[in-house]
Amino acid sequence: MRKADSRPSRRAFLGATGTVTAVGLSAGCQSPSARPDRADRSDAPAPTPSVSPTGRYQAGITLPQPAQRHLLAVVADLVDTKSVGPLLAELGEVVRTLTKGTDARLMGLEPGDLTVTIGVGPRLVRMADPGLPGAKDLPRFSREQISPRARGGDLLIQICANDAVLLPVVAAALLEQAGDRIHERWRQSAGRGANVPVEKGVAAPRNLFGFVDGIVGPHTKAEQERHLWLAGPAPVAGGTLAVLRRMELDLPRFAKLSVAEQEAVFGRRRDTGVPLSGGTIASGPDLGAKTPDGRYLVPADAHARRAHSTAVGVGLMLRRSYSVDAPAPGLLFISFQNDIRTFTNTLTRMDNSDALLEFTTTTASATFLILPGFDEEHPLGSRLFR
Repeated sequence: MRKADSRPSRRAFLGATGTVTAVGLSAGCQSPSARPDRADRSDAPAPTPSVSPTGRYQAGITLPQPAQRHLLAVVADLVDTKSVGPLLAELGEVVRTLTKGTDARLMGLEPGDLTVTIGVGPRLVRMADPGLPGAKDLPRFSREQISPRARGGDLLIQICANDAVLLPVVAAALLEQAGDRIHERWRQSAGRGANVPVEKGVAAPRNLFGFVDGIVGPHTKAEQERHLWLAGPAPVAGGTLAVLRRMELDLPRFAKLSVAEQEAVFGRRRDTGVPLSGGTIASGPDLGAKTPDGRYLVPADAHARRAHSTAVGVGLMLRRSYSVDAPAPGLLFISFQNDIRTFTNTLTRMDNSDALLEFTTTTASATFLILPGFDEEHPLGSRLFR
């Protein structure tokens, strides 16, 4: 096993700095911890609370809340599947040193609220046990323009932090650790807008269409036990299933609609997020509510109706969605659920007649089993891979 504090390779360093340039960050920026006058500043901001990477569940799903402003998702394949167990154990150890701030590959940056979440794709799950949750590939849907390289994958590394500078540096450290055991398929940097309060302890950002995104979800612990976390079998208990979809959004065409027409597409008010049937932003839409002349207040093809869990007949999905501006303006949709049918049945119903899909094109798609939590005694992935 490589030492967690080994110096970065030239390839890893170039990968990190190249990505920093791509997202418009200056090579001269420094974290507060790197400033020589840090000890002399009486007005220095309070340190960002850290998020423990260990425990029953991996961080970066329900914690922190609200989610961090920046995300980098890296999707890769294993060159030799026999290396999956040792590789995951090493990556888990590197995640611990990175989030503690003790890994030299952080270049002196403070980890702050950094989280790293790791999942494995269907091919690896089938190798362990084809009957386990996460063993099935996603079906194909309409409105997809996905290259073979951007469909599927063996490994997901989701990196989140409020400090955008951390993301490529952390990715470079993890990929350097993996070395030639994996090869990268694609990656996506993304960000979240300002949070809008939904209910106590819950907030959601606006998307590029201007609407609050991700209002509905399993927010309480009871809801999360029911809809989010896998209760078994034992090798996957404490994990969850993730769906990753990158979508281009037709902003010019959507912007030509009137506000009322835009709200009819979503089924919610643009300014407040309140359902067109009334209530508060946290209220579920009343799908039976009608106008005096018999029209549904939430239109028949509105997204809030077509994707409604009760109408679909599935559980709730937890969304940590982010907006993207490259390769084209769009959305990186990430959902977590303990039954893949929560996603597939929902999108199948949306495919039939969801007004929102008329403005989207999916360009990347994958599903992953997010591994159960880990600690020093139980390495990442050790319950599934030996």
